[in-house]
Amino acid sequence: MPAPPSQAPSQAPGQALCRDCLTRFAGGPTGLRRCPACRSPRVLAHAELDGLSIAHMDCDAFYASVEKRDNPDLRDQPVIVGGGTRGVVSTCCYLARIKGVRSAMPMFQALKLCPEAVVVKPRMAAYVEASRAIRAMMEGLTPAIEPLSLDEAFLDLTGTERLHGAPPAVVLARLVKRMEEELGLSGSIGLSHNKFLAKIASDLDKPRGFSVIGRAETQAFLAPKPVRIIWGVGTATQAALEAAGIRTIADLLRWPREDLLARFGQMGERLWHLARGEDRRRVMRDEMPKSISKETTFFEDTSDADLLDGHLWRLAEQVSDRAKAKDLAGRTVALKLKRGDFQQITRRQALPGPTQLADRIYRAARAMLDQAGARGPFRLIGVGIADLCPGDRADQTADLLDPGAKKREEAERATDAIRARFGQDAIIKGRSLR
Repeated sequence: MPAPPSQAPSQAPGQALCRDCLTRFAGGPTGLRRCPACRSPRVLAHAELDGLSIAHMDCDAFYASVEKRDNPDLRDQPVIVGGGTRGVVSTCCYLARIKGVRSAMPMFQALKLCPEAVVVKPRMAAYVEASRAIRAMMEGLTPAIEPLSLDEAFLDLTGTERLHGAPPAVVLARLVKRMEEELGLSGSIGLSHNKFLAKIASDLDKPRGFSVIGRAETQAFLAPKPVRIIWGVGTATQAALEAAGIRTIADLLRWPREDLLARFGQMGERLWHLARGEDRRRVMRDEMPKSISKETTFFEDTSDADLLDGHLWRLAEQVSDRAKAKDLAGRTVALKLKRGDFQQITRRQALPGPTQLADRIYRAARAMLDQAGARGPFRLIGVGIADLCPGDRADQTADLLDPGAKKREEAERATDAIRARFGQDAIIKGRSLR
């Protein structure tokens, strides 16, 4: 396997950067192995280092890293963030990943692979707070930030060199250094000439990585890679491509554009461009997500009405917390149920107006649960909001059929203020204890 582009010897004199002391120096044809100023081996050398400005920053095992930061006793332990033997892994630290644990893996399977792991329940409030702190640091670098989730984002630093007195690579190295020093969290950077390649680059050298894919090496870098490296190529698309004899990017390059279009439709057009490293998408500030959802898998299949109601409320609260943190509201509430035989049931209800209130999300989901007439036992329940809009449009429509709605909204807003000041557990509703 070839070395990541940032680690591969440059074929032409270029620029070099120490990621520890941020010293810049000239890079030779073979690159320097240590910084001449501090002797650190974390040297980034590339012929195009000063000429690239599209980046992808991805925090390293974000949820698990926040847990280890906040609880030093976990520092040397394999940590899995998730819940229950029948739940799934939200994320895990690299000590657990070495044992084969991966995100979205069933918890029972993860604990078989790593029985010594410490399992921690997710704390979304802590992750949102850390994400906001990172976002504030990014805002000081460029207005062109496109978050993909709490722990990753694209950045476009084109034209910012005069402002910062340094090229984008140096500014990005400062960012992750500052994250480690001030927040106790690490991240990996991918730097290239478009979003597609920057996203690929950020995965090449994790954790605490910084990888570069330049224009000159794009074709040679992509050709031997499997087609699954293309963002959006999932299991089904990969199977369809393999059925056509396409397993690598090089295989894709041999197909004429019109043949890819004929066989795969618009996906064929996209594949043709990405196989050549072409991606004209701009970094779009605060691109609106399509939905916000949360689900839970039970330890045991259940038909217990009180238990289902308690989970429904907690999920509505978590969706509401995320919506408020992102300053978004949803016009549609969705309910998801999965029975013990894995049959899935989904329901959606349009609201009179967009909401971010847990009370309104819960009541809509509860009504759908009652109306679904679905018989349990159930192994999973989920709640979400969709048709999102900015949060300043939230909860402006009064419910004339529910005179108590306004008082409940005021109570929820007051609860939010108290929790923001004294912690998430300062007020707990009895419904949450079911």
